[in-house]
Amino acid sequence: MKLRTLSMIIADRLEVWNPGELPPGLTFEGLRRPHASIPRNPLICEPAFLAHYAEKAGSGILDMIKLCKAAGVSAPIFREDGGQFVQTLWRAKKNLPTQSPTQSTDPVKSVVLVLKQGERSSGELRQILGIKHRPTFRKNYLHPALKSGLVEITLPDKPNSRLQKYRLTKKGIIYLKKQSSVIARRAKP
Repeated sequence: MKLRTLSMIIADRLEVWNPGELPPGLTFEGLRRPHASIPRNPLICEPAFLAHYAEKAGSGILDMIKLCKAAGVSAPIFREDGGQFVQTLWRAKKNLPTQSPTQSTDPVKSVVLVLKQGERSSGELRQILGIKHRPTFRKNYLHPALKSGLVEITLPDKPNSRLQKYRLTKKGIIYLKKQSSVIARRAKP
């Protein structure tokens, strides 16, 4: 069985799963202070050092902790899970606006609000709306938005083109203006 390193990028963190566990005598708390390097494969360590991929033995985790602190993010978390050594590195928290397109409970309205800023590809729309599952996005967001007549494709002669983008129709622009006037009326005392 071939064991591999797995990196997972998640909305708020990066997780790196490495085969193997901590060497005997080294604890998770011990990783957070200067410690001896106990390489699993010493034959790789020397060439990595000579190629400047590693500065000195046993400093990598301490460097990660120091860099996270300097960047203002939470310290990394280390754990073992099913014979794997797992490192979790946190992303910086962003100050998000109080209202975003993803806060709308109406999927069509969410798409229209994103397209207010201009043409977007399907992937860009999914990313902005925070939807990873393509079939769900197409079924619940994109197709209803197209059927409503508020959104159209930019390449009607090539509906399956990889360069396809989506934009508001005239009906979509009118819809946005009506939404803005409704909000403005509600805001007046």
